[in-house]
Amino acid sequence: MIYPVLMYGNQSLRKKAEEIDENYENLQEIIKNLWETMYGADGIGFAAPQAGISIRIFVIDGAAIAKDYPELKNFKKVFINAKITEMNGEPVNQQEGCLSVPGIREDVTRPKRIRIVYYDENFKLHDEVFDDQRARIIQHEYDHIEGKLFIDHLSPLRKRLIKGKLSSIILGKTKVNYRVKLP
Repeated sequence: MIYPVLMYGNQSLRKKAEEIDENYENLQEIIKNLWETMYGADGIGFAAPQAGISIRIFVIDGAAIAKDYPELKNFKKVFINAKITEMNGEPVNQQEGCLSVPGIREDVTRPKRIRIVYYDENFKLHDEVFDDQRARIIQHEYDHIEGKLFIDHLSPLRKRLIKGKLSSIILGKTKVNYRVKLP
């Protein structure tokens, strides 16, 4: 099942998601639906809170942009109860976009390298270091389970400059090719 994507302005996007355990009801079905929703919207990452499910899960598949970032060719993972434990490396400024904030792409500065502890879809524990594009995508999706959006990283001036576009999203005046749920 493809979930409708919550749009900017929906307060569910601002809640810190809850941890779960391996007995969480319909967990494998939720993960399957997160993948389906992400692929249906041409995304490279998708977090459960974006579907209105306030649990700490996100999925990533970088294959769609592997032409530009070869290290993403086989970067397909499920992250459950993720916790970033270290952020380091030279900060990198790069454009980001989001399925929940369509039509807006802005430069966001993020650390180049992260260490993250998480469970995979089989509830196997991982403690891994990621850098470059993998670290950026993880940080973007991680923000969702923390109740944040990429636009929260923008300067007050940039936020004022995109205020009209954000208002259009809230009012449903942004066209996308996937199911959405307005605030």
